[in-house]
Amino acid sequence: MRTALAQAVTDSARLTADVVVFDSAGRVLLIERGWAPFEGCWALPGGHVDPGETSLEAAVRELAEETGVRVAAGDLTRIDVWDQPGRDPRGRYVTIAYLATVPQGTTAQAGDDARAARWWPLTDLPELAFDHADIIRAARKTELEGR
Repeated sequence: MRTALAQAVTDSARLTADVVVFDSAGRVLLIERGWAPFEGCWALPGGHVDPGETSLEAAVRELAEETGVRVAAGDLTRIDVWDQPGRDPRGRYVTIAYLATVPQGTTAQAGDDARAARWWPLTDLPELAFDHADIIRAARKTELEGR
């Protein structure tokens, strides 16, 4: 039988924010992860929500830190929340995903923990870390529905 403390520790979750950035050429911005888990794999820009920060603020900050792409909070649309147990091998992680669209020709440069930042055609995506393929599909649906 689990104790109340064990239950609380097991059920505690970390909050993250991820950003799907499409350009007007139909590409998505991905980063190559420079750390475990999924080191060397491609993923959406994103990361932990810091104390005192909203998920929207974290999304804006993480996008700029990892790719150099700067967007205003008002230019992000919330897609959905991903909270399936087991979505991250490090433990219980809940992410709030956001969508942004930028002009074709927007440059991205790896920063922070990213090894690389690259625009990928939606028709030729690499294998993605975590459940980021699902998040991109949901973002595409959101975009096609006119947000």
